[in-house]
Amino acid sequence: MKKLLLFLPCFLFIAASLAAQVRRAVKPNVVYINVDDLGYGDLGVYGATKVHTPNIDKLASQGMRFTDAHTVSAVCTPSRYAFITGEYPVRANNLSSAIFDRDSLIIDQDQLSVADIFKEQGYATGIVGKWHLGFGTQRPVNWNEELNPGPLELGFDYYFGVPVLNSHPPFVYVRNHYVVGLEEDDPFVWGEEANTQPFPEKWNKWDQKIGGADKAHSLYKDRLVGTTLKDSAVAFIKRHKDEPFFLYYATTNIHHPFTPAKRFVGSSDAGRYGDFIEELDWIVGEVMHTLEEEHLAENTLLILTSDNGGMLNMGGQDAYKMEHHMNGDLLGFKFDAWEGGHRVPFIVRWPGKVKENSVASQLLSSNVDMAATFAALFNRKLKKGEAVDSYNMLPVILGETTKQIRKEMLIAPNNLENIALRQGDWVYISAQGGGGFNAPHRGMHDFGGPAATTFTGQQNSDIQNGQIKETAPPAQLYNLKEDPSEKVNLYNQYPEKAKEMRDRIEEIRSSTQTRPQQ
Repeated sequence: MKKLLLFLPCFLFIAASLAAQVRRAVKPNVVYINVDDLGYGDLGVYGATKVHTPNIDKLASQGMRFTDAHTVSAVCTPSRYAFITGEYPVRANNLSSAIFDRDSLIIDQDQLSVADIFKEQGYATGIVGKWHLGFGTQRPVNWNEELNPGPLELGFDYYFGVPVLNSHPPFVYVRNHYVVGLEEDDPFVWGEEANTQPFPEKWNKWDQKIGGADKAHSLYKDRLVGTTLKDSAVAFIKRHKDEPFFLYYATTNIHHPFTPAKRFVGSSDAGRYGDFIEELDWIVGEVMHTLEEEHLAENTLLILTSDNGGMLNMGGQDAYKMEHHMNGDLLGFKFDAWEGGHRVPFIVRWPGKVKENSVASQLLSSNVDMAATFAALFNRKLKKGEAVDSYNMLPVILGETTKQIRKEMLIAPNNLENIALRQGDWVYISAQGGGGFNAPHRGMHDFGGPAATTFTGQQNSDIQNGQIKETAPPAQLYNLKEDPSEKVNLYNQYPEKAKEMRDRIEEIRSSTQTRPQQ
């Protein structure tokens, strides 16, 4: 009897774990990690050698890695809009640029959101991290009052995170509808200096400048933001371990300013840019460990991707000089219609469902396609007007097909004059250049465009000595199968193809909202 009593706690633990797994068996948990500004070449499994990402590389070995995944926008706010709505952001008043602390919520509350899909199935839904889609209905936002509507009005049960982004004010945390630590006798004041830590590439200027709220600001410590958000994500998983849950985890890594915890400073061979990646890898490892520790890994669909390509900011320039190429051999950077602006890592793990150590070459959108893909988990048919640009990529993820599901993709850079269309092996860009940042000199935050090729050594037939040639065609056409680095513009060689794709862009942008045919 004594021996039986000794083993009883073990039996009870095993029984409880099995019971929890049975309850969750039909409905998988879903964790979608959306990294900020992680480029196609920023991870070991995608070819990086100056940074070390053992946890993310392990994640890829346990699942599927995509080589042709793209965001439908090369900019953070519209990219996140695409994920939440399943809609091209250019449908939303030509959304192509970031919003900031004065801007109200830019998503219609009556629109189906990705969180709504899970709420319909009885899931607990949460978002941790960067929001960057606005709050309330008035501009400028009154940060001293309830921030409503926001994530909670779009299907999420819980929100904790950075309301705009880690480089722009306000430098505080928001939980659900309120700024954490805000006191009535210490309000925010527009135009005042904020009592925050100074870091390069940290912005609090012009009409975005906001101060006051000293206690709320004091709770936000730049080098602890990654750890704080990780702790919140882990806590959400643990709180909901006995019910199906959907967690949208939007990290502030690796967006500037590069502020990893002190123990990661100097850990990489790519400067502060690389150090921030190595902290990200630790964060992802902590999420993986939590899922395993709570016996959730086997029934969790875990996705890691990025909101756009890597950026050639000051930290990025330092990393590039140290031979870390954040977008690999791809032309361009964040904000661009060129491949470096929007081709991103996309890794998915679902034990027993997704083949281990597999690679998929099919075209996929890492953000806009998620709504239809998640709906397919429950055989939920999307109706007219719901997630109108989203394709169900679940058959590819599960290895049920090697065919192309998505035949084309509209891709928006910062400047919509350079909007791009991908069709099969072809990509058409509707103007000269990348359509992103164009500062002419290294050391400038917005260094980019043709001028940046004198620093990066990248080649393009339209560019000479950092400038567009006078003889360059008015638009661009590349065959990515033969020329993934977009070195040779084929616009003049295939004028009919260029016209066909230009006309298709206009057709898509002027079309009524209908479901994709699959």
